[in-house]
Amino acid sequence: MIRVSPTPFDPQAETAAFAAGHTEAGALASFVGVCRSETGAVTALHLDHYPGFTESEIARIDAEARARFALIDTLVIHRCGMVRPGEPIVLAATLAAHRKPALQAVDFLMDYLKTGAPFWKREIGPDGERWIEPRADDYEAREQWKEK
Repeated sequence: MIRVSPTPFDPQAETAAFAAGHTEAGALASFVGVCRSETGAVTALHLDHYPGFTESEIARIDAEARARFALIDTLVIHRCGMVRPGEPIVLAATLAAHRKPALQAVDFLMDYLKTGAPFWKREIGPDGERWIEPRADDYEAREQWKEK
């Protein structure tokens, strides 16, 4: 399941609902990204996106993860709009028979979400706003997944 929404979500409740009834899964792996504010420098994060296009790009990344790893199911929830410090921004979760594919798939999803999902991010703080981009090490992390 893929959901892009301005509505805050509870990662634990979402993960529990996602895993419910999947008795064939031996592993549930997840990552939750949270809006942070180092020393109060960020009062909010604003994420812009193109509805429909963003979901289709995340679905493409999700389909690649499913094809690459032996997954039972996946869940990606990503916030858009205004996100306050302490609120979750993204949840990527996978179910698999074994831990290694579940963990690798979450890492794969996050590397691509961080660098390839079409979101435009602005940090808002007491001194104004600034656009933020993925860092060089984010792109380097994604390189590990390229087909060799």
